[in-house]
Amino acid sequence: MTHYTRYPAHLVHEHRLFDGRTVTIRPIRPNDEPNERDFLNRLSKESWYLRFHKWVNAPSDKLVHFFTDIDYDRHMAFVCAVPDEKGEQLVGEARYVANPDGTSCDLGIMIADTWHKTGIAGLLMDALIKAAREHGLERMEGLVLSRNTAMLRFARGLGFEVQPIPEDLTTKLIVKKL
Repeated sequence: MTHYTRYPAHLVHEHRLFDGRTVTIRPIRPNDEPNERDFLNRLSKESWYLRFHKWVNAPSDKLVHFFTDIDYDRHMAFVCAVPDEKGEQLVGEARYVANPDGTSCDLGIMIADTWHKTGIAGLLMDALIKAAREHGLERMEGLVLSRNTAMLRFARGLGFEVQPIPEDLTTKLIVKKL
C-alpha cells in the first residue's frame, strides 16, 4: 500500500490524443482551486445532473475545496489539463474516495462537454484505477443514472459490472474488482 505525504509528481504524464492534441494527466493540487471552479462552471447543466444526480446552479466554495484539497491516498483525483492563454485549463477529472470499509472506493468522473469522445476519460480512469490498486483498494464502485447510457457503456468497456438497484430503478451500481 502506497501513501504520499507530498504531491505525487511521478504520476504526471503527457499523452497525445488520436486527434494530435497533447494533454497532461496529473493529480489535482490544492492551488488548482481557480481552474477547478472554472472547469465546473463550464460544464452544462446536463453534465452536472448526470454526475451529481441533481440540478446544481454553481459549485459551492466547499465543493471546490473538497475537490482540490485531497490526501492522494484515501481521496485521489486526476485532472486532464491542456495549455491555454492563462497557463492551463482543466477539461476533465476522475476521482475516488475510499469508503469506511477501507477496501472499496466510490468513483466520480466528469469531462468538459466539448471534450467528450476524445479519449481523455479512458486516460483518467486508467490513472485512477492504477492509483486505487497501489493504495490497496480492492473494489471501485459508483452510482450511475440508468438514462446515462454513454457512462454505462464506458464503464462496461473498462470491465465494470453494471448492477440494478432494486429499490431505485433510476440508478445503476457499477462495480469493478481491482
